[in-house]
Amino acid sequence: MRLLLVEDDNHVAAALSAVLARHGFDVTHARSGEEALQALVPEGDGFGVVLLDLGLPDQDGYEVCGKIRKRTSTPVIMVTARSDVRSRIHGLNLGADDYVVKPYDTGELLARIHAVSRRTSHEDTSSGIETELRLGPVHIELPTRRVSVDGSVIQLTRKEFDLLALLAQRPGVVFRREQIISEVWRTSWEGTGRTLEVHVASLRAKLRMPALIETVRGVGYRLVAPAG
Repeated sequence: MRLLLVEDDNHVAAALSAVLARHGFDVTHARSGEEALQALVPEGDGFGVVLLDLGLPDQDGYEVCGKIRKRTSTPVIMVTARSDVRSRIHGLNLGADDYVVKPYDTGELLARIHAVSRRTSHEDTSSGIETELRLGPVHIELPTRRVSVDGSVIQLTRKEFDLLALLAQRPGVVFRREQIISEVWRTSWEGTGRTLEVHVASLRAKLRMPALIETVRGVGYRLVAPAG
C-alpha cells in the first residue's frame, strides 16, 4: 500500500518511515501542508492512506485535512497531541477517518492504518440496487452512501456513514460495542472503543439529533427511530 506521511520533523518521519516500510508500506514523505496537497494531485495519486500530523509549519493541520477531503476520498488518519473529544470531533467533521493521539504505540498506529484500509476495501458493492432507509426525517441511501435530514444532505465520513447505516438497519436493537467495532472497523482491537465514542458524538452533532443514537450503558448503542 502507498502511504502519504505528512510530518515536518525529519527525524520522526525517517524513523516512522522505516517502521512502515518493514510492514510493507511504500511511504511518500511530505514536510508541509502544501507538499501534501501537491502529492495528492490528481485524485489522491493512488495513496491508500494519508497519515497527517497536525503540527505543520505552513498551514493548520485541520485546514489541510479539509483541503485533502475536497480533493480525494483517500482515508485520512490525524496524528495529534490534542486528546480532548472536542478537538477529535472537529477533525472528524473536517473529513478525517480516524485519529491517533501522541504519544502513540507503533502497534496502535499500524492497527488503525489497517482498519481504515480494510474498511475502504470493503466499501458497499451494491451499486445499482436501490436500498433506502427512512427513519422519520432521516433518509439513508445505501448504494450512494447519501444521508439527508429533512431533505438537507449531511456530509459524513465513511466510518460515520457505516456506523449510522449499521444501527439504522435494525432500529431499536442494541448493538454491543464489540459488534459495532467488528462490523464497522473490521477489527477486534480494544483500543478502537474510544474512536467509537467520538464517532457517535460526531454523528449526533452533524444530524442535530442527539437522541437518535442512545447509549445503553455498559453494553453499546441503539438507534431510536424518530417519529414522523
